[in-house]
Amino acid sequence: MGVLEQTKTKKVFFGADNDALVRIIILNILVTAVLFFIRSIYQLSDIDLSRFQSDVAAWFVLPADTGKLITRPWTVITFMFSHIDIWSLIANMLWLWAFGFIIQSLFGSRKLAPIYIYGGLAGALVYVLCSNVIPSLAPGVSNMALAGANACVMSIAVAATVAAPGYRIFPMLNGGIPLWILTLIYAVINFAGTSFGNPAAYGAELAGAAMGFLFVNRLDRGQDMGRWMNNVYDWFFDLFNPDKEPKPDSARRNIFYDTHGKPPYKKKPNLNQQRIDEILDKINQTGYRSLSSDEKEILQRASEEDL
Repeated sequence: MGVLEQTKTKKVFFGADNDALVRIIILNILVTAVLFFIRSIYQLSDIDLSRFQSDVAAWFVLPADTGKLITRPWTVITFMFSHIDIWSLIANMLWLWAFGFIIQSLFGSRKLAPIYIYGGLAGALVYVLCSNVIPSLAPGVSNMALAGANACVMSIAVAATVAAPGYRIFPMLNGGIPLWILTLIYAVINFAGTSFGNPAAYGAELAGAAMGFLFVNRLDRGQDMGRWMNNVYDWFFDLFNPDKEPKPDSARRNIFYDTHGKPPYKKKPNLNQQRIDEILDKINQTGYRSLSSDEKEILQRASEEDL
């Protein structure tokens, strides 16, 4: 199998190392499955489903009422993974897979989760503000709540489109369909599917879109808004990782190993399967653009020799 085919295989299949897209989808499915399981117990027990909303679902979704939100601050995060409707879950996960795959291909898996979370947080903030500030919505704020990954997926969709405006899908169809057309179709479907009884949700989705644009814009300017999230994630899981490698001694490396000036020979990297696998893992984590010239040369040689 050629190295280019291996790269595609690692990105497509579930279970790839450090695949944030898979983990986010699984988390959405697990949280929603728990909610549906509890609701089925209420139904089998002939308990009024309105009690399920107040007893269980209300502790996962984002309340518009600031008084309730203060007592349930965790819902600012949990609502992003909680779906009350099965069709909403399926639609969001399909769109998340489509746009999230593009983000991981461009930037690696470490940018996807921050975009997802930032989009959800921006949506939550605007949703609560709209619900409490707009006069026509304020009277019913006590019964309003936001659930689902709509704002998060919207953020990822816009981020992917801004990052790669020339990206085309289905290249077999007359050269491919521009990504912005797919994003426009998604936006129309998403807004059409939003409940008219909860108009503040439109503001949440627009806020998610704005956050996706802002994230990529700052990234192009050299500012990674998600770096602190990845650092916290690494720090936490390294606490339970006995195989964590120590950080290299940069001072020693600079003194004894770094050289300045052009050597009288050209260094040719070794070509072996283990090295190729390491490079493919690096692409999966941080994207192709993070590779050094030597690593790119190894991939090129491997593809030519069909290693």
